[in-house]
Amino acid sequence: MWFRIHAVAPIAVQHDVGVCDAIRQNAPVGKPNVMSAPHLPKVAGIDSLISVSTHPSAPLPDTPAPPGSFFQDRLAGWVSDLTTLHEFTESLAGTGTLDGALHETLSAGAALIGARRGLLVLEPADGQGPSRTAGLGLAHADLGLIETVPRGTTAHGRFLDGLPGTGGAQADPDILGDPDTGARAREVAVRLGYAAAFTLPLATPDTGRLGAAVWLYDEPAEPLERRRHLVGLYGRYAAQHMARLLELERARADAALMAGELLPSRLPRTPGVRLAARHRTGPEGGGDWYDALPLPDDTLGLSVGSAGGSGPSALAAMSRLRAGLRAYAVMEGEDPVAVLSDLELLLRITEPAGTATALYAYCEPGRRAVLLAGAGHNPPLVTGERRTEFVETTLSAPLGMLSCWEAPSVEFCPLPGETLLLYTDGLLRRTGEAADRAFARLRAAAAAVPRDLREDPGAVADHVLGAVLPDGPGRDGHGEDVVVLAVRFD
Repeated sequence: MWFRIHAVAPIAVQHDVGVCDAIRQNAPVGKPNVMSAPHLPKVAGIDSLISVSTHPSAPLPDTPAPPGSFFQDRLAGWVSDLTTLHEFTESLAGTGTLDGALHETLSAGAALIGARRGLLVLEPADGQGPSRTAGLGLAHADLGLIETVPRGTTAHGRFLDGLPGTGGAQADPDILGDPDTGARAREVAVRLGYAAAFTLPLATPDTGRLGAAVWLYDEPAEPLERRRHLVGLYGRYAAQHMARLLELERARADAALMAGELLPSRLPRTPGVRLAARHRTGPEGGGDWYDALPLPDDTLGLSVGSAGGSGPSALAAMSRLRAGLRAYAVMEGEDPVAVLSDLELLLRITEPAGTATALYAYCEPGRRAVLLAGAGHNPPLVTGERRTEFVETTLSAPLGMLSCWEAPSVEFCPLPGETLLLYTDGLLRRTGEAADRAFARLRAAAAAVPRDLREDPGAVADHVLGAVLPDGPGRDGHGEDVVVLAVRFD
């Protein structure tokens, strides 16, 4: 009897990237060994996404089967593995932060090898950081307890220390039954209730060692070779993705450091007022600034503003604008309109295609008077025991938007004990809400400052930031710079 086997589908599948490699790696070499541990494998939390074929490797003597059935089953298993791997890598690619990638890698790896808990230690080989540890199913205290185990006695510690012969994945199928397990490692395993571990180093050819992931089993166990191969493929992609995010995070940290250096390192002390400033840099780095310049007769020149754009170009524009504004404030600081008019001219000369918003206030603490003018900027907010309201200012366009900028100034007199909040547009936009709702949210946050915190302008600024801003960037996915300058009048 003859049988016809259709090989079109296998050939088509092999044209997909990585399938040939998966077929070679998973080629059957005999009866699969389910667990190499001396104990019966019983692992809690094994993910059922990756199915393992239960068909016998050969037809039963009394039940003839077509010769192609085994190959079809194996092919179905390979397609299932590749589909699952694609889903996990696609989910990992959607993470935009390093912390998100660490947790996603831990969760996907646990599903691939059938573990329930784990940890990932990020420790780049170049020593430039950042270094951090993420956990899956482990509390912060549990991670601290694991860190008490000497590094030289753990597989991930030896890899992170660069010891020879530690470049590949390593399974510890029976930690308590292994005579080479150290006393401290045995004690920690008993206290946390795990009996086996699987360690996967994370590295790329360009960056070298990045870290190591460790998954823990509740009972003695070891993943199948098929699962080890899948998590190895996933680990190589995860390492490359982490390397990209690591480079991005370092660039953001450098931008935040540069922005901090361009802003005042300390605020002046002037009788009658107390100052506090808060600055949060967005993921891409922006051009927001604040300044407080002491002027003659115990007066102050206060300013906040934002240069258009993001990244190094916005930082450079912000530096030029802030330096120019300080010079104009020294020459004619008692006239906010003249200061902003000069700043408009500077912007047109140095940034012909640029725009900026700015607010400048001439403050006389002795008589509690503030004369201010704005260029496309949001109005300040005053808060105290009796009121919390926005200061009425004249409408004006941002700098660089009109052929000639000029808007009248407004005089405002705060009451004793009140705090004036000057802020940049990022505070409202970073909420991800419509303008009217964002303004209402800011006003409610300032009105809700506890009475015992109102004496400290820094505490007022911190409370407002914590109440207004959500955890992370705005809903559009792009966080912006945020500046808050708090001025409390005694």
